[in-house]
Amino acid sequence: MNAPLQLQRAANWSAGLRRSLRAVEQTEPPPVEGSLTRMVGLTLEAAGCQAAVGDHCDVITGDGACIASEVVGFAGDRLYLMPAGDAHGLGPNARVIPRRGAGTVQVGEQLLGRIVDGSAQPLDGLGPLGCTDTVRLTGRPINPLSRQPISEPLDVGIRAINSLLTIGRGQRVGLFAGSGVGKSVLLGMMARYTSAQVIVVGLIGERGREVKEFVERILGPEDRTRAVVVAAPADAPPLMRLHGAWLATAVAEYFRDQGANVLLLMDSLTRFAQAQREIALAIGEAPATKGYPPSVFARLPQLVERAGNGPEGCGSITAFYTVLTEGDDQNDPIADSARAILDGHIVLSRRIAESGHYPAIDVEASVSRAMHEIVDSGHFTSARHFRQVLSTYQQHRDLVAIGAYQRGSDPRVDQAIALWPHMQQFLQQDVRERVDLAASLAALEGVVAEGTT
Repeated sequence: MNAPLQLQRAANWSAGLRRSLRAVEQTEPPPVEGSLTRMVGLTLEAAGCQAAVGDHCDVITGDGACIASEVVGFAGDRLYLMPAGDAHGLGPNARVIPRRGAGTVQVGEQLLGRIVDGSAQPLDGLGPLGCTDTVRLTGRPINPLSRQPISEPLDVGIRAINSLLTIGRGQRVGLFAGSGVGKSVLLGMMARYTSAQVIVVGLIGERGREVKEFVERILGPEDRTRAVVVAAPADAPPLMRLHGAWLATAVAEYFRDQGANVLLLMDSLTRFAQAQREIALAIGEAPATKGYPPSVFARLPQLVERAGNGPEGCGSITAFYTVLTEGDDQNDPIADSARAILDGHIVLSRRIAESGHYPAIDVEASVSRAMHEIVDSGHFTSARHFRQVLSTYQQHRDLVAIGAYQRGSDPRVDQAIALWPHMQQFLQQDVRERVDLAASLAALEGVVAEGTT
């Protein structure tokens, strides 16, 4: 055999060996199965299997059913799992099988117009989603220096917000309100009237009937075509409520990375925090602030910071998070923490709502931290003047109501009394009425002009 032929065969054999070694290296070992040893409350304890925090596992019941679960903690060689569904039928020594590819979700244009649950399974009966792109459920952090600045306003179709609390593309804002004050209806108005290209709605931990009502009555068939609704109602396990919030944010991130301007509406951030509290307490984490463990206050910024503007060439996520202030207490731990990490807050007042005033926005207690960067000086001056006159009236309204104020005593109060009917009319808006940004500014200037004549 001549030398060139021997060299060629040796080279072929070496190349084949390298391919075989790469194939072996890329082949994942089979998952190590374990068994269920204990269940306390919502927590499953498994031994004998290997998985990391955040990995998914299948727990096989005695009748062969499969219950999806997620690793939420560990102690030594034991794993703590949280079921993502109904845990009935589980018994001691049930098989626990780690699942590969956990922590990702399939997304795509096919999600538009669809309603899914916290595990991205369709709820609308319209068949499989057919999505092909895959993203991480918990997202990937963005370098804060690479984010585009908030530089232009977003029209949300609500006169009081457009003019006095102007929201910028990529801003994160909280809607703070007690129960039954109208925050869900206000979210629905934004979803219908916004100028955003894609709307992602996360209904997290709210009443189940609100899902159908939001889709059919509030959102409507026309705006549903550009919307994605993720529903994880109150009766869903706490893990599914967490996943619902993460999934809604992941979908919004996907469309932002495609260059779209996205409006993310999440109702509510408080239920997300309560779901994390249930999980943390179940695995033994000690409560710190009014029953909330420290992990709750770590999860909140991790979720909120995923919204906002993307890097150059990407779109934006303008996010509204409702925050339920229990007992109308604005110093509730979750409300206080959310206020610190958001770019503004809109407070809905029960007192204003009970007077028949809608939307029940307490302008004095609300603020948009990006407004001065995105409006011109004339708009900002008009909004500041309106707020000053409104504050003056509120400070003297009791004196005016009982007739103790004498006209002419203070020109500022006289002006506030004269403008009060116009301000009330300006701040009210029917649910079926859309007021764009230009019309909102024109109405504001009209009210301010009344006070200067």
